[in-house]
Amino acid sequence: MERFFQLRANRTSVRTELIAGFTTYVTMAYILFLNPAILSATGMDKNAVFFATAVGAALVTIAMGLLVNYPVALAPGMGLNAYFAVVAAQHTGMMTWQVALGAVFLSGIIFLILTVTRVRQILVEAVPDSLKHAITVGIGLFITIIGLKLSGLMSIQFVANAGPSTAAIDKAVGGAPTPVTLQFFEWNITLANLVHDKSALLALIGLVLTALLVVMRVQGALLLGILATTLIGIPLGVTNTQAFFNTPFLPDFSKLHVGDLDIAGALKMGLLEVIMVFTFVELFDTFGTLVGTADRAGLLQRPDGQKRLGRAMLVDAGGVSIGALLGTSTITAYIESASGIAAGGRTGLTAVTTGLLFLASLFLLAPFVAIIPNAATACALIIVGVLMMSAVKKIDFDRMVYAIPSFLTIVLMPFTYSIANGISAGIVFFVLLAAAHNRVSKEKVRIHWMMWILAVLILARYVFLGSE
Repeated sequence: MERFFQLRANRTSVRTELIAGFTTYVTMAYILFLNPAILSATGMDKNAVFFATAVGAALVTIAMGLLVNYPVALAPGMGLNAYFAVVAAQHTGMMTWQVALGAVFLSGIIFLILTVTRVRQILVEAVPDSLKHAITVGIGLFITIIGLKLSGLMSIQFVANAGPSTAAIDKAVGGAPTPVTLQFFEWNITLANLVHDKSALLALIGLVLTALLVVMRVQGALLLGILATTLIGIPLGVTNTQAFFNTPFLPDFSKLHVGDLDIAGALKMGLLEVIMVFTFVELFDTFGTLVGTADRAGLLQRPDGQKRLGRAMLVDAGGVSIGALLGTSTITAYIESASGIAAGGRTGLTAVTTGLLFLASLFLLAPFVAIIPNAATACALIIVGVLMMSAVKKIDFDRMVYAIPSFLTIVLMPFTYSIANGISAGIVFFVLLAAAHNRVSKEKVRIHWMMWILAVLILARYVFLGSE
């Protein structure tokens, strides 16, 4: 073990690495409860998603530890699982969850190709830092809205209002009057009645409790918040305790979604936008997480730092497709790995420990997952939104050439309920504004050649495929 993980060279010990691995697990174990709650909105079986989440996180995290010797853990990513749930929603989605899994699998293959050919590194270089941070912020707001809806604290409905007939307009321009009624769509946003809605009341209590734990810097605050809210929901009648006794401690292997992905369906439907979003968001999310955690652990300063970072990207890319095969959304590196690094984790033994704990969870937590109410998981979603929103302070709002594209990226994600729209607007507006700025200013703004290609592809997508 000493020789394999190079513990002495990294100035660590087995005991320190085990503690660090446990610390990382505690801070990110909330995904075991949250991911099944989110993906079940697509019609996927909760137990099947729980299995895929635990096994997927375990396998890819252990691979990161053994193949790269990095103290970084991976699991289904927040934001991308929310997007998955929206595009594959049971009644309003644009595809089935099987096809969505196929799109995730294809994005993983694209990742492998982009990583091996180093195009992935070029793409990360091409997009300005302000836009990268704006993507994070926009996804944070997107997650927050999903959390508010899931909790019942806020109700969002799209209402169609009948407008005037177009007959008069047709007649005025010399055409034949055709009495077609115009439809106007608007958002109807309402807050919950906390007196009558016990689920919303529980969500509010859980949000306050979780926020207090976070402010007090309690280790594993999100996980503890979910568990405490679930317990409070018992006397309120929101937590379904009967589900605990109806769910076996051993996993139910009869309803797994392993291999249920529909790759052919994803290709036939031409889901370029969906695959692009999975690929694009994961691109920056993973790069930022891997670089940030590796730098904090002092791993990038070593002679083999860049080489190991490349191997870490390969493991991450492979993890995306592995997750889809198991039946979950995109698996990605977790920033919560920084907690284990702060506890002294410096080698892959930290990651292996975390992975083994995820695997052990598979045989112990299933009944507990079954009784977690949406109100409890929603609290964690809202707090995650807060954490992602903190990236807004890194955006250069003093220069409009960065501020306007960043702002559009942020607001269009929640307001149009589409991560793709936000990313697309940010890229196109940056290229347009930067080009105009460079025409009139001596202080040039760098526009990477890859940004021009992305802008043209995005415009072509909206011109020929529309906004749906």
